Amino acid sequence: METMDGLEVHDCERCPALCDSRSRIVNGVGPADADVLFVGEAPGANEDEQGEPFVGRSGDVLTEALREVGLDRETVRITNCVRCRPPENRDPHTAELANCRPHLEREIDLVDPEVLVTLGKVPAEHLLGRSVAVTNEAGGVTDVRIEGEPRRVLVCVHPAATLYDPSQKETFVSALETAADLVGGREEGSDGQSRLGEF
Repeated sequence: METMDGLEVHDCERCPALCDSRSRIVNGVGPADADVLFVGEAPGANEDEQGEPFVGRSGDVLTEALREVGLDRETVRITNCVRCRPPENRDPHTAELANCRPHLEREIDLVDPEVLVTLGKVPAEHLLGRSVAVTNEAGGVTDVRIEGEPRRVLVCVHPAATLYDPSQKETFVSALETAADLVGGREEGSDGQSRLGEF
């Protein structure tokens, strides 16, 4: 039986192909009240094995870039649109994204971040509801409503893109700098409420 205990999803069987290919459900990691919530596409082999999003080479790139812009990986939250590894690391199907959407929306609602950072094309299009040219739009911020709540979404290239194409590194780091700037003025001890009510 499927359950979601706070931020953790247990025993979900909505997507038969993903249930067959996963060894575990990979839930988000990081503080439950993080200012920045990174949203990736789906777990890969390393994530499925270790039970944590963005480990392996992509995770190393992300951790290093966060450090460069003055953010600590321990202070941000990282999750995925889909919590189970697709077969052969294929993109999640539309139905799989839709099946997992309520879990993501609940996580966004509970964490209530200042900014959502999409890592790659799939999460950007999933949250913005439109076609996204990630390289061209990286660093751009869009105000959207998710489950009726105003949210700020920042488009970013996937960390793996910098491994395949080193020229993407500057684009990647620049987008993360924008995320750091968006949360940098926040006062310590803030109650965690978003300022987006002004929009």
